[in-house]
Amino acid sequence: MKKLAVITGARRGIGLGIAKALGDEGYRLLICATSDEAPETLEALSAYEVEYMRCNIADAADRDRLLDRAEAYGRIDVLVNNAGVAPKVRLDILETTEESFERLMDINLEGTFFMCQNAANRMIAMQNRGIEDYRPRIVNISSISAYTSSVSRGEYCISKAGIAMVTQLFADRLAEYGIPVFEVRPGIIRTDMTAAVTEKYEKLIAEGLLPIARMGTPEDVAGCVVAACSGKLDYTTGQVLNADGGFALRRL
Repeated sequence: MKKLAVITGARRGIGLGIAKALGDEGYRLLICATSDEAPETLEALSAYEVEYMRCNIADAADRDRLLDRAEAYGRIDVLVNNAGVAPKVRLDILETTEESFERLMDINLEGTFFMCQNAANRMIAMQNRGIEDYRPRIVNISSISAYTSSVSRGEYCISKAGIAMVTQLFADRLAEYGIPVFEVRPGIIRTDMTAAVTEKYEKLIAEGLLPIARMGTPEDVAGCVVAACSGKLDYTTGQVLNADGGFALRRL
């Protein structure tokens, strides 16, 4: 039975890059985003076995529908929690609105937590059914914003810091079942989300912000996800894989 990877927020950008990389590794793909249809995404993934569903991970019924569909394939080998949003408007933390704060917590943090919970319970049940060659895992996509202050989008930073703890909690809880949980932290990645500030970031990189002096790509992030799913890191859990060009280094 072919292995299945479920990837949220996979219509474009990092999520699409992850889907391609796992497709190359032989996974069947169940991907989702909030759009009703994704013809361009399906075209980009036409070389793989792929199904697209609409899913808002902040909605419990949507989460159930997505994972019910995944379970219909007979196995859930990988869950990649990539779906997330940025503030609609960047505001100083002295001006952050409750609406924006709650929106990011609902999607980025609460959605990720309950996707982990829902999938983990199903993975444990599948283990008990004795599925052949079944070693499930969870990968959460956070950000260098989990530990880097950006006072013009504080709610985003807080949501990503929360994902770091979600990863730690589920890594701890699921270790007895042999289900590793990883966190991948993208840095400055060239996507639609960073398009408006690309010039700013390129200037900072040229001035020495990153040891690896370029913006990252979705493929760079996808490489970390593939490593986490490879089985070669299975004596680790709760670990952070930084796809950040060396940003995390402390340098003098």
